[in-house]
Amino acid sequence: MKKILNIVIAVALATCPVLLNAQTKSAKTKTTAPALDRSIRPQAAPAPEINIGKYESFELENGLKVFVVENHKIPRVSYSLVLDYNPVPESELAGMADFTGQLLRTGTTNLSKDQLDEEVDFIGASLSTSATGIYAASLKKHNEKLLSLMADVLLNPAFSSEELDKLKVQAVSALKAAQNDPSAISDRVSKQLIYGAGHPYGESMTEKTLGNITTEHCRGFYQAFFKPNIAYLAIVGDITVNEARELTSKYFGSWQKGEVFKYEAPQPQVPAVTTVAIVDRPDAVQSALRIGYPVDLKTGSEDAIKARVMNTILGGGTFRLFNNLREDKAYTYGAYSQLSTDKIIGRFMVNTEIRNSVTDSAINEVFYEMRRLRDEPVAADELSLVKNYLNGNFALSLENPQTVANFAISTARFGLAPDYYANYMKNLAAVSAEDIQAMAVKYIKPDNSYILAVGKASEIAPRLEKFTGGKSIRYFDFEGKEYDPNLKVKPAPEGVTAETVNKNYINAIGGEKALRKMKDVTMMASTTMQGMTLGFDFYRKAPNKYMMKIGSGDMVFQKIIFDGTTAKMVSPMGGENKTLEGKELEDMKVEATMNAELFYNELGVALKLEGIEEIDGADAYKLIVTNPSGKETTQYYSVETGLKIREISESGMVNLSDYREVNGVKFPYAISQQMGPQTIDLKILSIKVNSKLKDDIFQ
Repeated sequence: MKKILNIVIAVALATCPVLLNAQTKSAKTKTTAPALDRSIRPQAAPAPEINIGKYESFELENGLKVFVVENHKIPRVSYSLVLDYNPVPESELAGMADFTGQLLRTGTTNLSKDQLDEEVDFIGASLSTSATGIYAASLKKHNEKLLSLMADVLLNPAFSSEELDKLKVQAVSALKAAQNDPSAISDRVSKQLIYGAGHPYGESMTEKTLGNITTEHCRGFYQAFFKPNIAYLAIVGDITVNEARELTSKYFGSWQKGEVFKYEAPQPQVPAVTTVAIVDRPDAVQSALRIGYPVDLKTGSEDAIKARVMNTILGGGTFRLFNNLREDKAYTYGAYSQLSTDKIIGRFMVNTEIRNSVTDSAINEVFYEMRRLRDEPVAADELSLVKNYLNGNFALSLENPQTVANFAISTARFGLAPDYYANYMKNLAAVSAEDIQAMAVKYIKPDNSYILAVGKASEIAPRLEKFTGGKSIRYFDFEGKEYDPNLKVKPAPEGVTAETVNKNYINAIGGEKALRKMKDVTMMASTTMQGMTLGFDFYRKAPNKYMMKIGSGDMVFQKIIFDGTTAKMVSPMGGENKTLEGKELEDMKVEATMNAELFYNELGVALKLEGIEEIDGADAYKLIVTNPSGKETTQYYSVETGLKIREISESGMVNLSDYREVNGVKFPYAISQQMGPQTIDLKILSIKVNSKLKDDIFQ
């Protein structure tokens, strides 16, 4: 099989809205309300007085700080334990802290993971762990049982090698999926640019670093940082302070305090001039764009509330960036900005996804909005709208008792004024247009930004040159490793041409004689998508008949059929049928040709050898294959074996491996197609050659 065609199976969910139209009438009188003049904007009400809610606090002898929020409306209690340590660089062990947190939930010295799961499920509780704490909740009647489990997890972790290996398998799978997710790649590389690869905030786990992590590393991290004297415990629910004091002493009093290393990370600086970086995704039709830099904005600082209002105006919701790039220019589905506070170092970030052809135009508009906020006072009505929006969000958050506990912990952790949250709305209401402009001048830096675009470099690089200030664009791979694009593709050895690479491939899979003996091929494959098993059936008959069928069980969702002359897409379940014409038909003629590599000249297919590129640690010839329609496909052939290992087109990227011989010809039995963030792994069930297929299959 030459490639996998993309099939989108659409399932329409019909809804039946119920319209309720109520009118109140009087048989004798009719009252008409005075007309509302909508041209007059209502006057803003004064900032409301709010009651944050009460909490009590105490501290155990070991230094554990406990905050209790009583809420007796529901017989339920929750426990949130937060560890307040400075992150440390993990270098070749990146991911160690995360694994440590996950391992806590995989069993104790008293209970295996299965036993722990059973105990938690039996009382209908929830129990989760992370690198910075533990969360647990249950009904009040199971309170002591829950605390015994939570304490066991916290104080007696098993750190099983078997469980670590399971976590590593899951992590590898997640990393592979992230390799093809432009958003995930952007997050990984942008934080490396902003903070630096050696900063704790700039590191990311890779397959190599997770392979270095052992249970001894995780145990060492646990012993160094899981200490009660840097911990905060929020208890919310149907419990009194006296009960909380007694229970926490009983279950956490034996937790031994100790000195905790406090790492002082280097302070990242904004770039002296705007810096442009690209992660090349040759199959991408749009770019994931990030514009950002580090910001020294501490949690609860004097600027925090004013800076939040300023950023919200810019892009903290459906405001300026959104309205400009989506509503006005139609460049994207959404554009947003974040200005984060942090006790160490925060950051400013704009994120959006745009078409390759408007990448530079979108950046211009982002910078326009950033400069406009610095140069022009915000209008009173816009400022009022944003402050009301933030007021509403804050008020809504107060409906959750957990919010009060979080406020208590934040007040203690960050040294906030005792009335910081009580005065939040009042301080928000006091933010002026002058404050907004001052915050923009201080924190919005369009001339000192990192611009990161994850997209098709050949299309977007020329558009981004104008933002570099004469400097070179920096190139990174999906893991954040920087490379020289001029050295990425090495020249092929003398005498190696596109034609010789194609001929070597033909020989590698069986040779021209064996290929010409093939009269038909039937391949059955399956994959799982969103819990559903889908079957893919492929039929080929020389010289150029083709049919692909996709379905599940007895249901057939779609067929693509080419009888040698006409091509059509058929949807047996009531979808739209389509006859392929123009370029689609021309491409199908090439796709349907049995062993098309033998007939490139007759088909009018052009080949160009770009050179040698490293693919998954091994050298591969990079070949550009151009159909008569103009459609280009980038194909990679192993220098060592001659076999095709990858194919990239506008439809996505296909990886081919595990070649096996059938009737003297080798076929790839492992086929993985990546379309954006989605990966489809086809499991080849069977391949038959020369089974005397009938022509009526292709009708």
